[in-house]
Amino acid sequence: MRVLPMFPLGNVLLPGGVLSLHVFEPRYQSLVRDCIAADDHEFGVVLIDRGHEVGGGDVRRPVGTVARMVQVAELPDGRFAVIAVGVQRLRVERWLADDPYPIAEIEEWDDLDEPVDAGRLSEITQRARRAAALALELGDAATDPSVDVSDEPRAASYQLAELAPVGAADAYDLLCSAGPGARLGLLDALLGDLEAVQAFRLQSP
Repeated sequence: MRVLPMFPLGNVLLPGGVLSLHVFEPRYQSLVRDCIAADDHEFGVVLIDRGHEVGGGDVRRPVGTVARMVQVAELPDGRFAVIAVGVQRLRVERWLADDPYPIAEIEEWDDLDEPVDAGRLSEITQRARRAAALALELGDAATDPSVDVSDEPRAASYQLAELAPVGAADAYDLLCSAGPGARLGLLDALLGDLEAVQAFRLQSP
């Protein structure tokens, strides 16, 4: 169990993913300063279930990701530009007082060590690349379909979850999957639904 500063957001950060933040709210400026002073420069990111990123009063999902700041620039008016990377899944055990920013007791959550067939991994990789390319063609936000994907199943499962152009709720379910095998199984189903929607949109006048 560890106590960690928390940054609730409207999107999901996955382990290995990159997070860009423009920090202008005073309480989160305090969070950034405290993270800079800490040895590990880490904070937690969780998805907001209901509510807004600014102003508080939000309802937060219990699973998230430990993020490590790798680049911080303080602007003249006190705002921060932050680049962070996701390093580890977390589960929130207990929320503490939001003073001066959200803080929680968290437990780091490892993936199960599940076997993954190399052929299946290759197939889902190609489908995720194709879905990302079609999303860009349709004018949707998507990751570069040519991005490198690891041969290691755990890393690959997170990279493909980020590559596939799915919404925040689906990305959260992928984050919560027990291990790479389960994550790829869920992604396979999500890609099937996504492919049907994209095919319909491509055929529409």
